[in-house]
Amino acid sequence: MEIIPAIDILDGKCVRLNQGDYNRVTLFGSDPVKQALEWQKLGAQRLHLVDLDAARTGKPINDLLIKEITNSLKIPVQIGGGVRSSTRAEDLFGYGIDKVIIGTLAIEDQKTVKELAKKYPKKVILGIDAKDGKVATSGWTKGSGVYATELVKQFFDVQIASVITTDINKDGTLLGPNINYLKDMAKASQFDIIASGGVGSISDLLSLIPLEDEGVKGIILGRALYDKKIDLVEAIKVIGGRNINDSKVEYDFYA
Repeated sequence: MEIIPAIDILDGKCVRLNQGDYNRVTLFGSDPVKQALEWQKLGAQRLHLVDLDAARTGKPINDLLIKEITNSLKIPVQIGGGVRSSTRAEDLFGYGIDKVIIGTLAIEDQKTVKELAKKYPKKVILGIDAKDGKVATSGWTKGSGVYATELVKQFFDVQIASVITTDINKDGTLLGPNINYLKDMAKASQFDIIASGGVGSISDLLSLIPLEDEGVKGIILGRALYDKKIDLVEAIKVIGGRNINDSKVEYDFYA
């Protein structure tokens, strides 16, 4: 099971939203590039990047920053937010992005998603974010009426890399993941599941370990890292089993 630190970008800064609400924004840093380098330094093997501006508006206003982050890192970067066309996905691949996360388009234009996954096998991640079990789109601002467990089944014959799924009710709350929802998603999906939302302690991480055999292969951490509820080095040791230097590593955040 892999630990993946997240950077959410809004107006060029590192932020977190509470339950996907753009009116409940917490600023964590003004330099996403330095923060990305810090996560790499602390042992991250992959970075999860979200363009919140593009997710909300569909407009790619952070591309120069995305390029800088990708070019600065040695580890692969996966990105979501506003990927609503093949052209947009191909632009991001051209910037050096390893995998693109597609959410809204998976509801609105499945044919395009499937064609993109055929052209770039194992490079497309489905981003399935749900509130009360039903998928939300457009930066979580719109409901779809489609159950998350049903949506993932519609891609059973596609070369998808994995599925990142978030229970929006849990996201940014640090109140623990929705175990039952993750179990349901893992059961419905033939792809690896990456869990996102609600993890606020090492105990929460440990509660996800039994789900690994059911298909939950990764955990995205955001607010818990920024609030120092979880130490990334410790999390990787406990969950990822990677060989990290035992000495204490101090956090270096950028205001």
